[in-house]
Amino acid sequence: MARSTFHYVTFIRTTPEKLWSALTEDAAFMQQYWFGVRCESEWRPGSSWQMVHADGSVSDAGEIVEANPPARLVIRWRHQRYPELAAEGDSLCTMELEPIGPAVRLAITHTIEREPSKLIEAVSGGWPKIISNLKSLLETGAVVLNDAGKK
Repeated sequence: MARSTFHYVTFIRTTPEKLWSALTEDAAFMQQYWFGVRCESEWRPGSSWQMVHADGSVSDAGEIVEANPPARLVIRWRHQRYPELAAEGDSLCTMELEPIGPAVRLAITHTIEREPSKLIEAVSGGWPKIISNLKSLLETGAVVLNDAGKK
C-alpha cells in the first residue's frame, strides 16, 4: 500500500526534559504555541489522546502507541472534524527528541497508509507553524505567530 509522509526536523535550544514537558505535560504552555489547542492524554502506551480547542471541541483523537520520555512519542492519530479527512482513517505521528550539544533535535514524522492524503497535506501546513512557535517560545519566551491561518 502507498504511504504519504510528512517529515519535519528542527533544533531547539533547550533540554529534552523541557521539550518533552512542552509537548506533553504542560497544557497551558502548549496552548501558547498551538494556537489555543491543548492535547490531553495520560501519555502512556494505550492511553487515549485528543486535541481539544478553546471552545471544547475535539478535532483529532487517538491513542498513545509509544511513550519513552524524554526521547520518543508515537501517537495513533485520527481526524474528527472534517469528513473527508476523517474518512482517510488513522495516521501515525512520531516525535523523536535527541540532545545535541546545547540543543535538542526534534524530528516529527507524520504518516498515513494512503497516497495521496489530504490529512498529510493539512498537517504539512500546520506542523511548521506549531513547531516554529514552540521553538520561539522555548528560546525567547514569545511565539512568532498568533494566528494559524495567516500565510
